[in-house]
Parts: sequence; C-alpha cells; structure tokens
Amino acid sequence: MAIPNNPMILLSYINTQLRDNYPDFEELCKSLCVDGDEIKQKLSAIDYSYDETLNKFI
Repeated sequence: MAIPNNPMILLSYINTQLRDNYPDFEELCKSLCVDGDEIKQKLSAIDYSYDETLNKFI
C-alpha cells in the first residue's frame, strides 16, 4: 500500500498507524518500507514534527 501524498491526509494516516500499530516512528518506517526523512519533511512543511514522548506528529 502506498502512503498518502497529501500532507494533511499523510498526517492523519501516520498518526493513526502510530497510535494503533507501532511503538515508534522508526518501527513504522521499517515495517512500511518508507523513508522517514521524506515523511518528516512533508509534515514539517505543514508545521508538524514527531514527538517521541507522545509517539505522534504534533
């Protein structure tokens, strides 16, 4: 499955996956075979960054 390209939809998708299925962002990236830096870059463009303590993008 391809991850969403639209940043707002991507945000929702990633945070849902983190909440429901993964203990951290690194595991999500490994499992889905996606580039974590690319995701972080797309989400930083809409002023979101990963919070390790909360395990979500805020």
